[in-house]
Amino acid sequence: MSASGGTKAIVAALGANLAIAVAKFVAFAFSGSSSMLAEGVHSLADSGNQGLLLLGGKKAKREATPQHPFGYGRERYIYGFLVSIVLFTIGGVFALYEGYEKIKDPHEIEHWYWPVGVLVFAIIAETFSFRTAIKESNQVRGALSWSQFIRRAKAPELPVVLLEDLGALVGLVLALAGVSLALATGDGVWDGIGTLCIGILLVLIAIVLAAETKSLLLGEAADMDQVEAIQSAVVDGETVTRLIHMRTLHLGPEELLVAAKIAVRHDDTATEVAAAIDAAEARIRAAVPIARAIYLEPDIYSATAAASGASRTKPTAP
Repeated sequence: MSASGGTKAIVAALGANLAIAVAKFVAFAFSGSSSMLAEGVHSLADSGNQGLLLLGGKKAKREATPQHPFGYGRERYIYGFLVSIVLFTIGGVFALYEGYEKIKDPHEIEHWYWPVGVLVFAIIAETFSFRTAIKESNQVRGALSWSQFIRRAKAPELPVVLLEDLGALVGLVLALAGVSLALATGDGVWDGIGTLCIGILLVLIAIVLAAETKSLLLGEAADMDQVEAIQSAVVDGETVTRLIHMRTLHLGPEELLVAAKIAVRHDDTATEVAAAIDAAEARIRAAVPIARAIYLEPDIYSATAAASGASRTKPTAP
C-alpha cells in the first residue's frame, strides 16, 4: 500500500466523520434519540481513530536510532491496534450500554425530522468516504478478494478505514431502521434495539481489527510472491549455488528483513565469498525493493548432511 493512498483515504474519512459527528449530536439534542447519541459517539470515535492513524504514519517516518536500529515502521501497527481498542470501548461498548438503557426506559422520539435528515446526510457522506477507501484499496489489492486483502495487507491504514466505513454505513442503516420503527409504532424500544445492533456490529469489527493488527505486531513474513522472488534472486548458480534456508520479517509495511543461509563453493576465497554476498544482496533488493535489511550467512552445502536431517544444512520453507 502506498503511504499517499492510505493518507488520502484517512483524510477523506476524517473529514466525513467530523461533519457527521456534529450533525448527529445536534440531532440527538433536538430529538432525544439514543441511536443518534450512539452514532454521534461512534463518529467521534472514528474521527479520533483517523487521527491516531495519521499520527502513527508520522511517527513511523522517524530515522533509526541506536536504541531502535531497525527504525520505527511498526509504529503504524501499534496505532492500528489502538484504533481497534478505541472502536471497541468508546464505539461498541458505549452503544451497547446506551441501547440497554433505552430499552429499559424508552422515550418517545421528538422532532423526528432531525434524526432522519441527519441519517440521510450521514449515509451520503459515509458513502463518499467508503468510495474513496475502495478506490485507493483497488490500486494495491490486485487479484485478492476483499477478505484476503483485509487479512494479508501489511499496511494497516486501508483495512482499518475500509472496515470503519463499512461499519459506519451498516450502523447508519440500523439507526435509520430503529428510528423509523420507533416513529411508526410510537415505541422507543425500537430505537434502543437499533442502538444495541450498532454496538454489536462495532464490537465485531473491533475484534477483527484487533486480531489482524495483533498478527502484524507479532511479526509477519513476506507474501509468498515476494518470498519466491527473493529465492529466485539469491541463487545465481555460480557464486551462490543454493539457498539452504531463509526467514523474512516485516519491520514495517514498506520495510522487510531478510535473513538467509546460502551455499557457496568450498574452494571460494574470503574475497570471493564477500563479493558473492554483495551481489546476492543487490539481486534481492532489485527483485523486492522493500527488502531493506538483508543478512546472508555463507555455508558449505552438504547433500549427505541434508539427507540425514542435520539442521545445519537442512533446507526449510521460509
